[in-house]
Amino acid sequence: MRWEEKALANAAEAKGLKTNRIDAKEIYLDTDWTPKETQKKFGDVILQRCISYFRGLHTTAFLESKGLKVINNMDVSLTCGNKLLTTMKLEKAKVPTPRTILSFTEESALNSIETLGYPAVLKPVTGSWGRMVVQLKDKETAQAMLEMRGQMEGSLNQIYYVQEMVQRPPRDIRTIVAGDRIIAAIYRYAPDGDWRTNIARGGHGDICKVTSELEDVALRAAETVGGGLLGVDAMESPRGILVHEVNNTVEFKGAASVCSVDIASEIIDYVLKEARK
Repeated sequence: MRWEEKALANAAEAKGLKTNRIDAKEIYLDTDWTPKETQKKFGDVILQRCISYFRGLHTTAFLESKGLKVINNMDVSLTCGNKLLTTMKLEKAKVPTPRTILSFTEESALNSIETLGYPAVLKPVTGSWGRMVVQLKDKETAQAMLEMRGQMEGSLNQIYYVQEMVQRPPRDIRTIVAGDRIIAAIYRYAPDGDWRTNIARGGHGDICKVTSELEDVALRAAETVGGGLLGVDAMESPRGILVHEVNNTVEFKGAASVCSVDIASEIIDYVLKEARK
């Protein structure tokens, strides 16, 4: 159990709530269960915090099929767990986001990068913590990385999601959104020797003032993917703030270390509010 899940459990218990912590790796799901039987096993409302995107997605689908309320719901989880689906929704809603090109072979991917220009960023279409996110500084680097991806097992590795390299300060912005409001916002700085700003990779955070622009962009991004408890990641650019990712099982240890707000308590309050609807 991560720091975040422990903090959420402690916050819930501090409010007098009975919690049931369930590890997806230790359970099975039976389609013969009635909604009442499923509710007895899982509770009245489920705060989905599964680390595995696919385990979380399938568990959520099952629980919703039994009539239970899951936060975040299936549609939101499906969208946010896939960078392309998120990008398409952001584009459609005119939420500012980096230019993105998708291709399905090494050759077409290389051509796409020529269109974007170097440097560019190659990302896995699913995944977190900045894993396999690579900066392609020139054609030689791109050829080597694409060849490596092409040799990897798994059909998702042959989907090439490439974004423009945004000219930004050495930081990005993580906002934690609950419904229609921002609970907290931090700048995330990359660790020494890395350009990726993930705190899970050794980066660090600092308090970020929520400007009207940031509030507008972050809340529109959250609403666009379906709303809920979300981490909206954005970058400052010459074109204004660009949203590059929306996380549906947002981590907040880094934000909690620099923000005065009790994020876990705020999240539990949001869950309670949703459960009463």
